[in-house]
Amino acid sequence: MKSCLIATLCLLSLGGLTRAEDLCAQPTPEAMAEAAGVTLPKLPWHVANLWWNFDKPVEKFISLEIDITIDRDVPSDYNLYISPCGIADINGMSFYGGIQTNINGWADKESRERVHRGKGAIFSRWSRDKKTPIGLDHVRISAPDCLVESAGYEGEFASVRRPFVWTRGTYTWSLTKGPPETVDGKACAWFTCRVKPMEGDAVEVGSLRFEGTDFTFWGKHSAFVEVYSTAKIPKSGIPKVNVTFSAPRLNGSAPPLTKVSAYYPDQGGPDSPDCAWVKKAAKSYVVEVGSIFKRDEAQRRHDLPLKPQPSTPVPP
Repeated sequence: MKSCLIATLCLLSLGGLTRAEDLCAQPTPEAMAEAAGVTLPKLPWHVANLWWNFDKPVEKFISLEIDITIDRDVPSDYNLYISPCGIADINGMSFYGGIQTNINGWADKESRERVHRGKGAIFSRWSRDKKTPIGLDHVRISAPDCLVESAGYEGEFASVRRPFVWTRGTYTWSLTKGPPETVDGKACAWFTCRVKPMEGDAVEVGSLRFEGTDFTFWGKHSAFVEVYSTAKIPKSGIPKVNVTFSAPRLNGSAPPLTKVSAYYPDQGGPDSPDCAWVKKAAKSYVVEVGSIFKRDEAQRRHDLPLKPQPSTPVPP
């Protein structure tokens, strides 16, 4: 009996945490959906989108920083994407990025074989019209273990990813503008992505090239939490986790806000089963991910307080 127990624990320990240590564990999405009487949409699932509206666009844009806090370790047998930069726009060019439990991509600019390297950070941009292909000459890696990709299955994009073993804790995801460069007679600039633990050195993820040298950041910002699909894990569970996002800081300071709001997509994509709520906490906003439930449609979109509020119960 003792030997059987030891063997079972060894099997549960494969790939990291034992089941007893998995503080994110919930029933399968299929089981939760059946219990709630709902139908699961196709992956990926944006379980919550968060939007900040500024009083005006930010001119002379040179840097973006957002702090994220994860309240527990998320094992890499989930596909969880925490995006403090859900979508942003400078001079009509859109980009996004964050941290994932399972990054994947091409091992170098010549390869087209998809490889998976576990937890990491990503930074991606689309071409201006999202229809014109954007090549890997727009991508600069920071280390040999970086992954790259340029494709068109989500609009034409180029991307850099780098392994980074994140756990429970607080991290700052940032972009910083680099020196100008002339390419084919046109002025350009590189933006470098980094992820910094609260205690520790920043990890440089890589850089992407943008056309122009003087940039204006649009008058809003977004973040999201997503459960996604990979060839390695086609159907991920939904981890129970709380993710806190700070207000975005542009050029070193937080722009004045006119509105903060949450949206839980169910029509128009990426749709998600309802399993999250966003609430205000001090100067930040918390996405609480839990079990699947039926949402009151009046709460599909809702505003969030701009100032700290007394804590109130949040539906599970």
